Amino acid sequence: MADHLDLHTVGDLLHHYPRRYAERGELTRLSDLPLDEHVTVVAQVADARVHTFNGGRGRRLEVTITDGSGRLQLVFFGKGVHKPRTELQPGTRAMFAGKVTVFNRKRQLAHPEFKTLGAGSGAEAVEAFANQLLPLYPACKQMESWQIQQAVDTVLGPAGHEESALAGLIDPLPESLREGRGLATLPEALRKIHRPGTKADIATARDRLKWDEAFVLQVALARRRQADAQLPAAPRKPAPDGLLTAFDARLPFTLTEGQRRVSEEIFADLATDHPMHRLLQGEVGSGKTMVALRAMLGVVDAGGQAAMLAPTEVLAQQHHRSITEMMGELAEGGMLGGAEQGTKVVLLTGSMGAAARRQALLDLVTGEAGIVIGTHALIEDKVQFHDLGLVVVDEQHRFGVEQRDALRSKGKQPPHLLVMTATPIPRTVAMTVFGDLETSVLDQLPSGRSPIASHVVPAKDKPHFLARAWERVREEVAAGHQGYVVCPRIGDEEDEAKAAKGKSPEDEAEKRPPLAVVDVAEQLVKGPLSDLRVEVLHGRMQPEAKDEVMRRFAAGEVDVLVATTVIEVGVNVPNATAMVIMDADRFGVSQLHQLRGRVGRGSAAGLCLLVTDMPEGSPARARLGAVAATLDGFELSRIDLEQRREGDVLGQAQSGVRSSLRVLAVIDDEEVIAAAREEAAAIVAADPELAGYPQLRTALDALLDKERAEFLDKG
Repeated sequence: MADHLDLHTVGDLLHHYPRRYAERGELTRLSDLPLDEHVTVVAQVADARVHTFNGGRGRRLEVTITDGSGRLQLVFFGKGVHKPRTELQPGTRAMFAGKVTVFNRKRQLAHPEFKTLGAGSGAEAVEAFANQLLPLYPACKQMESWQIQQAVDTVLGPAGHEESALAGLIDPLPESLREGRGLATLPEALRKIHRPGTKADIATARDRLKWDEAFVLQVALARRRQADAQLPAAPRKPAPDGLLTAFDARLPFTLTEGQRRVSEEIFADLATDHPMHRLLQGEVGSGKTMVALRAMLGVVDAGGQAAMLAPTEVLAQQHHRSITEMMGELAEGGMLGGAEQGTKVVLLTGSMGAAARRQALLDLVTGEAGIVIGTHALIEDKVQFHDLGLVVVDEQHRFGVEQRDALRSKGKQPPHLLVMTATPIPRTVAMTVFGDLETSVLDQLPSGRSPIASHVVPAKDKPHFLARAWERVREEVAAGHQGYVVCPRIGDEEDEAKAAKGKSPEDEAEKRPPLAVVDVAEQLVKGPLSDLRVEVLHGRMQPEAKDEVMRRFAAGEVDVLVATTVIEVGVNVPNATAMVIMDADRFGVSQLHQLRGRVGRGSAAGLCLLVTDMPEGSPARARLGAVAATLDGFELSRIDLEQRREGDVLGQAQSGVRSSLRVLAVIDDEEVIAAAREEAAAIVAADPELAGYPQLRTALDALLDKERAEFLDKG
């Protein structure tokens, strides 16, 4: 039990809550038994016989019962024969509960639960048995639900005497909060969740236990926020006529209202003597990079350096390219032809040549480079800064707390931190997972961005739709634009082996591995896109080769790029207007939304075609329909969460936070989370060390220990 279900103590067991409850069903007469329903009957045993089969190796007990209105057969097999054989003697009166099935045209109950009735058992006992709610626990092969129920029963003791077994429990909720919110006590909640008398009992218990989870988690986050706020930081105020002013003067467009508002929030944070911790969420293409770049320039103005961390080399190179382009001669500080108030912008990635890397490291140490853009290579010990003032992290959900801390230690004082994500995060998830960060949202698209039309292409049901999709790509290219074709897989042997290993039931049903870049590109070149310039891009290419393909695509020398999700984040080619996503059902909702954001980045309208073999009416088709129906990332992230549970969507965002959620559902329990956050903030502000709340401290230590253990496992 300990290993398979992670249950080591009595407390773990009591907090292993039932997943749902079976109802035995109303008391029914044998003459009125409905098929396929759970029923409870009270009847007398008329006859009981054991039959052997399989050459004497198998045993089957058949029991016939009657209640005066009709007869019914019960069957028990194998080891399940012993107890009923001794207890269900002819003449015995008992209650039986199970699901009615038909065998040999006769109704029967297979392996029903039963409870014999003594001579004095009245109607109340029968009623109690029939209406009882039976807890069904999350179980595993080594530990069935009924065994867990037996263990819980042993711990709780006889009915009506649970209080003594539950007396010593650690209750994390302060008494005043519990009473003020009208919540049940912890012993009452645990008794009602494991042994509910009514459905109302279950609701009472869940309301209370949700609060425990939300509150302890929010206290942990509030304390992290408070600790961060105590750290010293150098205020960074941009010089009045410096680099930022010069950059703004060069911009060929005006910032959106949203970009101006968020920039003000950021500059206000940067001016304080505590480190900024801000999460910047923005729709794909809402101009987050521009906001981040202005913040970096402001810090350089104030004499500091800024580092931008990207999750992949392709993205780091792309950011470097677009930032140096936006800055023009301002990015050539100290060089001939560079602007006098300019600075150097350097790139630092793992695959750089030794000489280039040495030069980049030197520029950072001397302070020559005001801005550095790189991958995780930036966190290595060798990298030293002259005066690191701001860290910008792109795509936070690929970046854990420990990496943030490693980078933080690079500054003379903790640097300011700006975290960007293009995955729109519903407010509650932001509060739960990024609760130690302040949040800014960019929800307008910059002027000049075009709408994207999205359509589902059911390739199996309507093959001519797929032919039309390739025609549309050719039309876009003929109009002077470019397109992407995205596939789930790269397509070589190593890949094949992996694909075969991790088959899901859906894959089995389809009997084919996901489409691969290499194969699709070959088919397109031979077939529907034969006269176009088609290239491939995937993660296993050499970095130089990847960069070369991206450069040529950006320069318009490639018509169609067949790629994996390498292009998901941050690739910016305004001339690309069409995207065809093959096997779109193999991608998550948020991922499809991210991919789609790569088209329609210029003045021409975008087109996204979601190709699938899934039949109409399947959940996968419904999901694709939802993506095609809206461009609102927040709406889609809600759909995604409801379908896939929190964990997958957030990736490994923060360590350990989600694994501790048992009854709290991040999407449905918005009110509880928001209220718990307020209560937690008030308590931590008044008593940062929680000296007056010893039980809350204990619960918090348990949560954080689990979190820390997961840190170490990941490290």
